[in-house]
Amino acid sequence: MGTWNSRGLRGSTLEEIVNRTNEYYLERGLALIQKIPTPITPVKMDKEHRQITLAYFEKRSTVDYIGAVQGIPVCFDAKECVADTFPLQNVHEHQVNFMKAFERQEGVAFLLIYFSHRDELYYMRFEELLKFWQRAAAGGRKSIRFTELDPRFFMKLKNGCQVPYLDAMNLDLEIRE
Repeated sequence: MGTWNSRGLRGSTLEEIVNRTNEYYLERGLALIQKIPTPITPVKMDKEHRQITLAYFEKRSTVDYIGAVQGIPVCFDAKECVADTFPLQNVHEHQVNFMKAFERQEGVAFLLIYFSHRDELYYMRFEELLKFWQRAAAGGRKSIRFTELDPRFFMKLKNGCQVPYLDAMNLDLEIRE
């Protein structure tokens, strides 16, 4: 297991940190968010080490996380990016469709994007993602520039190890009203 460093996510993956954040929120009764495993079918097994050595995905997954925050349905995906542009190919059409349907049911859908080279975390509202997605579908840019992002939704780690997405979600909800 990686370790947190006050200078960012070095030594740990975004997924590990989000999982720890979700545990923190659960322990405090703030949210119940679960990681959705991607279903796989094993093809080859290393019986000696009891490990799967080859497998295929059974079906496309929807998003990485789903749950509830204070009674509000929530779903999101966590993405890492190594440049100042986030390629929209990192988000799949079936994920966008799922998030759109989720929002139609009065849920909150979003992306957490970690720009690793900048050590910056970003909460991307579904409405914002959809704007960029539609631009690409209309023949425009197939990526999102760092400079196009809403400065209000950049996050700093709390206590060196928590992604404060509930704070960003509160702002998201205020904007919707």
